[in-house]
Amino acid sequence: MYPSTTNPPVGERTRWALVAVLAANMLVDALEVSATLVAMPAVGADLGAGAAGLQWLVSGFAAGFGGLLLLGGRLVEGLGRRRVFLAALLVFAAASLAGALTDSLAALTATRVLKGFCVALTAPTGLAIITSAVPEGAARRRAVSLYSLFGAAGFCAGLLLSGLFTGAGWRWTLAFPAPVALLLLAAGARLVPRDVRDSGARDAGARDAGVRDAGVRGGGPRGPGRHAAACGAALTGAVLLLVYGLAHLAGPGREPARAAAAFAGAALLGAVFVTAERRSPRPLVPPVLLRHGPLLRSALGAAALNGSYVGFLLVASLHLRETGRSPWQTALVFLPAAAPLALSALHSARIAARLGPARAVAAGAVLAPLGYALYPRAPDADPRWTVLLPATACVGAAFALAFTALHLQATGAVPARLQGAASGLYQTFVQAGAALTAAPVAALYTVGRAPALCLVTVIGAAGACVALGGLVPAARAAAAPPPNHP
Repeated sequence: MYPSTTNPPVGERTRWALVAVLAANMLVDALEVSATLVAMPAVGADLGAGAAGLQWLVSGFAAGFGGLLLLGGRLVEGLGRRRVFLAALLVFAAASLAGALTDSLAALTATRVLKGFCVALTAPTGLAIITSAVPEGAARRRAVSLYSLFGAAGFCAGLLLSGLFTGAGWRWTLAFPAPVALLLLAAGARLVPRDVRDSGARDAGARDAGVRDAGVRGGGPRGPGRHAAACGAALTGAVLLLVYGLAHLAGPGREPARAAAAFAGAALLGAVFVTAERRSPRPLVPPVLLRHGPLLRSALGAAALNGSYVGFLLVASLHLRETGRSPWQTALVFLPAAAPLALSALHSARIAARLGPARAVAAGAVLAPLGYALYPRAPDADPRWTVLLPATACVGAAFALAFTALHLQATGAVPARLQGAASGLYQTFVQAGAALTAAPVAALYTVGRAPALCLVTVIGAAGACVALGGLVPAARAAAAPPPNHP
């Protein structure tokens, strides 16, 4: 995603040790959300926080992740992959430890946003390092597959580890990534190759893309540029204000005046983002991408799928704790919703190709709201395995079918020079979907589980409508004759 610099070649054994470190970091990044979902009720019990406050542990991380993704590429471009990757690991470890030690929900939320920032840098940068260090061909395909597998398995790993650690105390769940990140930092300092800065090649690449920025010239480290920095800060602030406003729209914490002020602030920051993008000689989002139908349709569908998925697990986590389930039992209940993606990770692209991305997306998008609708809504419902399994299995199958297919559909028709920007825009939608769904779902949960689940189902159904609408253009494209057809 981040085409910043070229790395020197590395030896075979060193190369695979590097891939192992980067894949392990991807696993740690991916488990952040699932581990927090399991630990969240215990955090609330200890800190005296309700659902509306606890949702910040999820939405704050997603807002930090999504808000910095577009800016992250410029940071890597200016400072280099190695420097950014290692610095982000160090900050991630510090934030994990600080979150585990604090007794303030506000401070804990701040560490979650900061960790989201770090993951926005390490996850795509790790993939970029792999594509630089591993030669093209079978070796690179194996390396990228391993990286993707660890990312998909991270959610399952987070469930199991959180179920284990939260039984001893939620602080252990939030702290355990810190020593792992420090070990990866030590290994990365030895294995991640130093960046080779070739300003001539870099400038040529900028000309090929038809974009130039005042900060491109020169061979030394440079910042992301004032336009890019303003855009990144404005986007992150707008998402956080939207989350704040949505969290105060319903339930006992309903405060219309605060919500209106937050929405007004988000609109102002949105205007700053748009203005800075228009004035930038090198916008974070090339305007052509905003007119790319498959990309935007896939991004909206992915936002609905990921947002409804996170909202569903948030409701289920709080409900299971209320009915006396332990963290370990909660983790086991969630496994059917997470395991299919991990088990199919190495074959997901093949599945999408065989079904066709549009059909795979549509099938998954329909299964997701079906799973949400199957979850028990009655106030006195005691969630038994036989009741929960159909719901979680449908949701897990939905992700296995649709998630990779959505990404393929989003970027498949985008020109090669715009692939990085398209992927960043797509992932920003994915994370924003989680951030903006968790807040209203948690607010409604304080009123009752049924209203919260209804909202989750409506969001999932909206994503299904977007996906089903994509079947028509896909069918037309398949039926169209080739360009040279007489």
